[in-house]
Amino acid sequence: MKQIKGGASGRSNPVKRKRRVAFLYIAQWHQILHSITIAVELARGWPEIEVHALAVTPRHLTYLREVIAKLGGAPIKLKLLGPAPLRKLRRPGASTPPKALMLAANLRVLARYDAIVTPERTTAMVRRLGLTRPQLIYTQHGAGDRGGPFEPRLGVFDLVMASGPKYRARMVDTGLVAPERCAVVGYPKFDLIDAVPPSETRLFANDRPTVVYNPHFDPEISSWPAWGMQVLEQFAAQDRYNLVFAPHIRLFDGANIQDRARLAKFKGHPNIRIDLGGPATIDMTYTTLADAYLGDVSSQIYEFLRKPRPAAFLNAHGVAWRDNQDYRHWAFGPVAESVDDVLSTVDRAFAERAAYEPEQQAGLSETFDLRPEPSSLRAAQAVAKCLEKAQTRPS
Repeated sequence: MKQIKGGASGRSNPVKRKRRVAFLYIAQWHQILHSITIAVELARGWPEIEVHALAVTPRHLTYLREVIAKLGGAPIKLKLLGPAPLRKLRRPGASTPPKALMLAANLRVLARYDAIVTPERTTAMVRRLGLTRPQLIYTQHGAGDRGGPFEPRLGVFDLVMASGPKYRARMVDTGLVAPERCAVVGYPKFDLIDAVPPSETRLFANDRPTVVYNPHFDPEISSWPAWGMQVLEQFAAQDRYNLVFAPHIRLFDGANIQDRARLAKFKGHPNIRIDLGGPATIDMTYTTLADAYLGDVSSQIYEFLRKPRPAAFLNAHGVAWRDNQDYRHWAFGPVAESVDDVLSTVDRAFAERAAYEPEQQAGLSETFDLRPEPSSLRAAQAVAKCLEKAQTRPS
């Protein structure tokens, strides 16, 4: 296949050219929050680098503008990727066009950059499509335990960021990522949340404890297909707790009308709130304000436990989870092994909170390497260093 080198020219040039970095957003908009603060730091602190943000929908660009403005602004150029007919090619109900097709259609656009920074792994395919020169940098999106993100495509990237020692060890020790290509940077999303408080301060007009139910999108490991509706029905039938149903944004992205219609019976319920993909589902509003967490394998448990609180988990697949690193977080609270035990398991999570807090604190330390220096700045430094290495490397 013909190679598309892109990036800096091999010819001598007396005028030093600004290096160009693209922050690429081809998946659902929740991934913006995992790297935009890095783009802001890079654009502010490295004037010799030109920073662009490339997105696949107008909604992405609108949200990018809003977030950058809330962070105080930065010289970042925004670009909507084409072609327009491809942007409109989506599964019914889906919020974004197919990632692989968008990448293939924009190879020559991407070839103009010295580095492509992305929070998702599909972008690794541009190497197979012949794009050789731009550095590929993977920021991650989330810091969970499930095994899915730990896969061979990681080895394609020139730089992979890790939130803490747990992630680095799992990638490096298994040989997926070379040690020199892995940078521990902390969790840039926290910088955004610290700078821009949650969009709400109160979720319900009563004083009951609020539980956020956050099932994952993958049907092979999610509690939603087997237990989800029963969970909602049980909470609707009791008066001890409020419930926010805020699933992973991909669970209902592309869902059909029938799937959404099943939730209509809970509309207007005084202690049930349904949010299938609004801003509060991605900006940590619910994981900040809720009193307890209920879920399965979503990495949002770690965002929730930034402030340790009661947590409970749903073993809807009968998984042998003990001593399984994919379920490390299930040590942070009681686990329901039957759908009939959901409410009693939440009760236990509150009653036994103190017993689980040491394990929660240990899990946070393993997952997040947080320091006085902002994570976003550490990540921007890693991007700049990656560019410097590429520039001095023989062509």
